[in-house]
Amino acid sequence: MEPVLPFAITLPERDHGTRTQSLHLKLRAAILDGRLPPGHALPATRRAAAALGVARNTVIAAYDLLIAEGYVLPRRGAKAVVAGFAARRGAAARHAGGGLDEAARINPAWRTPLFTGPTAPPDLPERSFRLGVPDHRHFPHALWRRLSARAWRQWARVPFSYPPTEGIPALREAIAGHVAFARAVACTPRDVVVTSGAQQALDLLARLLVTPGRTCVAVEDPGYPTFRAAFSVAGARIASVPVDDEGLCVEQLPEDARVICVTPSHQSPTGVALSLRRRAALLAFARRHDAVIVEDDYDGEFRFGGRPLDALQTLDGDARVFYVGTFSKSLFPSIRKAFVVTPSWAREGLVAVKYCADSHCDAVAQATLAAFIQDGHLARHVRHMHPLYAARREALLEGLREELGAWLDPIPSEAGLHLAARLRRPEWAPRLLAAARRHAPGSQSIAEYSITPLSEQAVSFGYGVIDAHDIRPALSRIRHALETQGAAD
Repeated sequence: MEPVLPFAITLPERDHGTRTQSLHLKLRAAILDGRLPPGHALPATRRAAAALGVARNTVIAAYDLLIAEGYVLPRRGAKAVVAGFAARRGAAARHAGGGLDEAARINPAWRTPLFTGPTAPPDLPERSFRLGVPDHRHFPHALWRRLSARAWRQWARVPFSYPPTEGIPALREAIAGHVAFARAVACTPRDVVVTSGAQQALDLLARLLVTPGRTCVAVEDPGYPTFRAAFSVAGARIASVPVDDEGLCVEQLPEDARVICVTPSHQSPTGVALSLRRRAALLAFARRHDAVIVEDDYDGEFRFGGRPLDALQTLDGDARVFYVGTFSKSLFPSIRKAFVVTPSWAREGLVAVKYCADSHCDAVAQATLAAFIQDGHLARHVRHMHPLYAARREALLEGLREELGAWLDPIPSEAGLHLAARLRRPEWAPRLLAAARRHAPGSQSIAEYSITPLSEQAVSFGYGVIDAHDIRPALSRIRHALETQGAAD
């Protein structure tokens, strides 16, 4: 017999109900994946029954189910046809959700645009002012491949073993030595918990420290959006605290804040450092109000001023600071390796949360990174990159002063891979930010990082992946665009 459908259907040789269900599911799957396109006429029930070797009532029942779900449209005196996409989509939602609104199943926080965070355009040129990205051209790729191959050989002996949740011992030991040398953070390997990037570190801390609906978490405003997202979704009450040229305005912390999130070495996105006076005040506030501090030191390895201020974790005498570090800026983002130096009282809880969320990080990547640190390659790479980034930073500062000094005032910053500049007059913001986006692709308004409206507008420029000689011409093009538009009138 000539096939009645453009594909074969095999039905079980069981009772009538099982055959009806099987035929219904197979026809629906064919409609959803396009094998039965919209408008396609289904074969007559008698002909389909004969071709499939089933009773006509079996085919009628399967068709009726498809009609009831909206996948098929009946026609008086003619064959039923496959419904259009919109009807099928609505039917699929009803079938999957039992009539429940899809959005009602999703935590409202994840439907809030605030938590998407500032994002650079996807079509940025390789050399741009994008924030938070280091330069890959000077990375020792061949060395990393050799270390990775060695790690593969090492872990090939135990390929079916789960590494420790808190990280392999070699990497935790290497990290403890690295932060002690680079940032004077005093810790032991036992205090270190390895995570899959800084974002996961913040998410784990939010799960650990927040009692939903009760815990007040203070965040910088403007500040790193992932802080807000992680703690808000965990159920915290978010309190935004302003930032000035000394960093977080400690005197404006709410009395009921029990977790305080800061980027003290290089504030994100303004670039300022939390002053020593404010550091002491913040630690005193935490002691007085029984609060804890999450210190995100995301690009503290690169310093361009005098002696760096001590990390909050170094100054902390009460075991209240969780120190978060990452290798995304010193090495490369896709390594997805970060860590938390945790107070001893919280270690077991943090490891338990990590186990539930992500039982372990990639052992081979951990072993490769451990060797890279222990053999001194990380310190050498940072030393090699420091003068390159310093030259770019100086070119950016010089260009801002000489090309855009009439419009922008650089914000003091002595660390990291980006710096920001304030607009001298807020009414210039629309034209200046538009010119910056066009001629300095990757630069961002700090308004993208803020919760509340800002009294002072500013724009941040990254210098991790742009060459020093390309910076001045880009800023000159911004100046020309502003002069042409009369923005300085």
